Amino acid sequence: MLNPAPDTAARLRRADAASLETPAAREPRWNRRPQLAAAWFAALASMGAYCLAMAVQGTYPFGGRSRAVNDLGNQFVPFHARLRDLMHGDTSGDLVFNWASGYGTPFLADFFTYLMNPFSWLVGVFPRDGVEFPVFLVTLLSVGLAAGLMTVFLGRLHAGSPWLRALLSVGFGLSAWMITDGFSDPMWMWGLVAFPVLGIAYDWCLDCRRWVLGALLVTVCWAGNFYTAAMATLGMGLVLLVRILLDERPAAERMRVLARAVSMTLTGVLLAAPVLTVSLKASKLSQPAPEAVYKGAPAVTEYLAHLFPGGLIGRAPHISVGMFALLLVATYPFMGRVPRKERLAWLGLTVAMGVSLVWEPTILLWHGLAMPNGSPYRAAIALTAVLVCVAWLALARGPRPGELLRGAAVVLVLAACVSTTRYMTRGPWLLAVGGLVCLALLLALHRYRSDRRVHGGVVLALAGYVFLSSAVAVLTTTRLRDSMEWWQPKRTFDSRSLAAYKQLKAADAWPATRTDPGPHAVANNDPMLLAGQGGEYYSSYLPATTADTLQRLGTGWYIQGRHTRSFNDPVGRAIMGVSSYLERRRGGVGFVQRTATAPPVVTLRPAGTALDGTTGDPTIFARQERVLGAKLYEVPAFVPAAAITPGGTDTALVPGRGWPLKADRPGSRGTTFTAACTAGTEAYLYTPWLNGRVRVLGKTVKVDGKYAMTSMPLIRLGTVPADGRITATIHSARGQFLPEHPIGCLDRAALDRTVRHLRDTGPNRVETAGHSISATFAPGTKGTAVVSVPATPGWRCSVDGGKARAPRTLGGLMAVELGDGASELSCSFRTPGLRLGLAASGAAAALLLAVAVTHTVRTRTPRPSPRSQRS
Repeated sequence: MLNPAPDTAARLRRADAASLETPAAREPRWNRRPQLAAAWFAALASMGAYCLAMAVQGTYPFGGRSRAVNDLGNQFVPFHARLRDLMHGDTSGDLVFNWASGYGTPFLADFFTYLMNPFSWLVGVFPRDGVEFPVFLVTLLSVGLAAGLMTVFLGRLHAGSPWLRALLSVGFGLSAWMITDGFSDPMWMWGLVAFPVLGIAYDWCLDCRRWVLGALLVTVCWAGNFYTAAMATLGMGLVLLVRILLDERPAAERMRVLARAVSMTLTGVLLAAPVLTVSLKASKLSQPAPEAVYKGAPAVTEYLAHLFPGGLIGRAPHISVGMFALLLVATYPFMGRVPRKERLAWLGLTVAMGVSLVWEPTILLWHGLAMPNGSPYRAAIALTAVLVCVAWLALARGPRPGELLRGAAVVLVLAACVSTTRYMTRGPWLLAVGGLVCLALLLALHRYRSDRRVHGGVVLALAGYVFLSSAVAVLTTTRLRDSMEWWQPKRTFDSRSLAAYKQLKAADAWPATRTDPGPHAVANNDPMLLAGQGGEYYSSYLPATTADTLQRLGTGWYIQGRHTRSFNDPVGRAIMGVSSYLERRRGGVGFVQRTATAPPVVTLRPAGTALDGTTGDPTIFARQERVLGAKLYEVPAFVPAAAITPGGTDTALVPGRGWPLKADRPGSRGTTFTAACTAGTEAYLYTPWLNGRVRVLGKTVKVDGKYAMTSMPLIRLGTVPADGRITATIHSARGQFLPEHPIGCLDRAALDRTVRHLRDTGPNRVETAGHSISATFAPGTKGTAVVSVPATPGWRCSVDGGKARAPRTLGGLMAVELGDGASELSCSFRTPGLRLGLAASGAAAALLLAVAVTHTVRTRTPRPSPRSQRS
């Protein structure tokens, strides 16, 4: 499988360059300048069409409307802001650990998954308040690079005009998949690049050359984004199988080509093994995602409608690559000059891939054996690549007028069949009618094929058509998306959020205490965007330990715990050592900074403190008290106002579940409970899964809990009045249960005393490095040191330089017993799965080096001439 390339004569025989009729015909390797120019043209045309559409729509960075870069403010702009901070040394932590989010969380899997697109590193050359723009460039430059490389790959698939290849490549770069599924996830844009790159690498396998470079290209694809690279590997692997099937070499040689491709792919993937092992381990340890259930394949007409560009409505794979390519794909079956075997093979591949996108077992195969949350059709990118390949195989042979008209008739029938679907809105119809212009230009292309000047003018007109139709497709799809209620894009770095960033940086006291942006959701990852060290964290890799710890201590969460929030109650902030935080101003415009006396991030508890697993905590208030080590709350009995509440429900307590509530009927007065607390204390409500309204202490609180998707945090109700009576009326949105003890009354004086005690008995010094934290105590200190960081797997702690062990936990936080007396605690985080990945990567690198050296020695060792052999 590592044989040197075949001789030139054999390669030329396979190329059959004179006739351009065989499927093995390749682009000649001479005269590279036009090939390079065409690739640049494809890149610039695709980027230009995309920018034109964004400018007309007024989307950032071209318009003044308050829209984020592809709505990336919700998740990915903050990740890029953190990358920029790491590059400039302007944040705590490193690539291994993130001290800013989730009150301390592993980061390497996030980095591998969200930030390994090479264009992401451009963020380092832009100012921090302009971090949205380089994120926009990640999408834009990935589109351009993908279109340019697809131009190169199509030339390896079949020889022909590089300029015509470039026009088809624009359709690939701005496919419906890119505009809908891919654009909002900048890391997925590397998948667009991976398809032509892997196609080129597999083409080298057909020529039995460049095995080492091919393996490196596989590594680049998988390291850039392994999720889409897996789709690209499977998709282009199927393309390679078709090419091997159509190859005329003996079966043994074709099997060697296949073995060469397999070994090259495995070696390349193993070189990127740390990306896989770290991410897969982090995924296994992460908070489980909501169960995704495939609702069945779309209607055939709905599916086929998505072959037309410019639409968005409808649930089906987004597979359009433009009218230019669609017309050529429809023409391909009628091209008699193309061998029947080739037509059957390529059309069979296209149909099989189309079916695989909507059949549940193959959907799972495309997506790594896990049904995606969100669109189940993300792998549609693979079909867009194959459609472009088929379109080029038709165009490269110069389709005749009769063949083109038959293809146009197929498109016309297709349009009639899908005309009643929801997808066929004004945009798709406009572009479908515009396809008549494309047909006329293709007919002219054939008519004037021998007139060089006129032929060049037709190609130029065709380029204009592709450019404008691509821009219109992007524009119409974007307008449809912007008109939908669920689409609420927003800027992440406006004047208010920039002011919040400056406030937090000015108050930063880490690692002694934390500065928390608070649970306000400027973006979905506020601490990375605005600075500070908060609980807000949204990631597919959010550790289950972190989600459980924070929720059980009183924070809220979304998406079944994959999006945690910061504490907004004083006890929770004290537990985490928060000394400064932001609150929204009244009216919701801007922020005001608050300060609080806080214990250090590392605190001391007395010897014999009950750690997790040794006791049970019946309420949220008891859990918080146990973690802080003091009595803080008065938890009153919650008593129904009457055995049967008018319009409510039977209020008999259900042991282990709480108070049953029925959904309010129209005109219902709700269900009323009473409680009694000491006057002057602060009442807090904890009903994590309640959905409805609570009227209490003169205010109405709306709660939107939903088990297990949305958990509500502790909510401050106000000061208990002089008579100590609390009356709460619950309006329930559905049948559900209320916790047995939903209200606790906080004694602020007791909390202040506890905080002072923890400060007085705390360590002399707390220090953090990239992924470690240490505390220095007075010599001989006894008790249990508690580190206010969720005890995620990977932490190891040692006392006075002793053996490192996994810490125990107190309320889910790291807890280490100091024994008979100690002066130093040191904890360090080691990324689970990293060692295994590095070992696999090292083995692959050794193999790659051995192959490279062997090949170099063989090619440079002079062979004895026939004359010397005879002598």
